[in-house]
Amino acid sequence: MSLHALYDLPAPAKLNLFLHVIGRRADGYHLLQSIFTLINWQDTLHLECRADGRIQRHDLGPALPAEDLCLRAARALQQASGCPLGVDISIDKQVPWGAGLGGGSSDAATVLLGLNRLWDLHWSRERLLALGATLGADVPFFLGGHTAFVEGIGEILTPIELPAGRWAVLKPAAALPTPKIFSSELLTRDTKPVKVAGLLAELQRQRETRQTTEKSEETFWGRNDLQAAAEALCPDVQQAARLLAERFGNSRMTGSGSAVFADAGRDDASDTGAGNSPVATLLDGSWPEGWVGRMCRGLSKHPLGDWVN
Repeated sequence: MSLHALYDLPAPAKLNLFLHVIGRRADGYHLLQSIFTLINWQDTLHLECRADGRIQRHDLGPALPAEDLCLRAARALQQASGCPLGVDISIDKQVPWGAGLGGGSSDAATVLLGLNRLWDLHWSRERLLALGATLGADVPFFLGGHTAFVEGIGEILTPIELPAGRWAVLKPAAALPTPKIFSSELLTRDTKPVKVAGLLAELQRQRETRQTTEKSEETFWGRNDLQAAAEALCPDVQQAARLLAERFGNSRMTGSGSAVFADAGRDDASDTGAGNSPVATLLDGSWPEGWVGRMCRGLSKHPLGDWVN
């Protein structure tokens, strides 16, 4: 029996635990190395099949741009597969945009995963990954469905294992223009590349060191090469980083910002509210109006990761 609808599909955000720019391609795209990890701050999507082939989006929260990645993803899959069906996409947007949290890319990946099942396409993960890469550099990660060491322009993924953690995430009101950050004179473009084996050994050493201290003096190995440029464009990024560092002893911007995160310790399964508690409970609400924050749990894999082989 064919499915008519899929409801309550999660689209989790991500953090860049570090982000190094190691070079630039001839076409102008920057070459990156990073670790991407999923967190349980997420959007929720509902997909309802249409027989007339039309693709429409309905915003259940804040209004999104007319042509967002959800629609582009659905249209790209419809065209590539030759599927005559359409879909109504309803989205409850909770992950802030312009934050470096990958919300739009995650929404697109969830649409691809959901429509692959709703339209009964039976595409492999490999085929979805290839299509996702044409939509945006972060989309393949969300389709990959696992914490990963990321290289290239975001399309080269090496799944890795990391302990579950808790992350305090704070997003200033401002959204940052990514092109301006990548064109900034403050951007470092020649960070020395690392190999995944050496990186994992260093992360293990760091974890062992942290077990002897209450607070970490650094968020994670490495740095975010985009942060200096982002702080020059948006002083609120620096203020958010300072607020988290004062509380947790560490902070770092994710992606191209403007969200900043802090390592808040290992995940405690008994802390059932860890994924929903606003950061205000830990910072006494000491941030400007219009900022948003969450205490988040790290996710070892995407909630829909088993939907495709």
